[in-house]
Amino acid sequence: MTAFDLTPPTDAQRTALIAGLSEDERRVLLHHGTEAPFCGVFLDNKQDGVYTCRLCGLPLFRSSAKFDSGTGWPSFFQPVDEAHIGRIRDTSYGMVRTEIVCARCHSHLGHVFPDGPPPTGERHCLNSVSLAFTPNGEPLPDPLQRGGAESRAAG
Repeated sequence: MTAFDLTPPTDAQRTALIAGLSEDERRVLLHHGTEAPFCGVFLDNKQDGVYTCRLCGLPLFRSSAKFDSGTGWPSFFQPVDEAHIGRIRDTSYGMVRTEIVCARCHSHLGHVFPDGPPPTGERHCLNSVSLAFTPNGEPLPDPLQRGGAESRAAG
């Protein structure tokens, strides 16, 4: 069981969070878009910390699970907690893939593929605009102002 509250944002909270998104963030997070490869702000990020959902702040991936997949998108082999990631069968564009979404707010993050490194063998291929980053030692974002585990320091 996760230490984080996975209760979805209320309608009012969601509206307020969406108001703070850029057009590109809205296109990806809310409408299942994709950013162009090799241009995302977190592709080459080497800092230690935690990647969180850009919309609701839920911790998704640790920098220690990040690897260079050569695909042009930030890639991770394991989420912070499997309960933080939703998996949805995606048959768009004539392919069968597994979309990954934030388990709390259902924002589109990217896709997961079975060609990653050990120990999971998974490659969670994410859009940088779907993420925010908190360096180790800094408090995790709490855009829903729920307190508790969300206000703990990253690391």
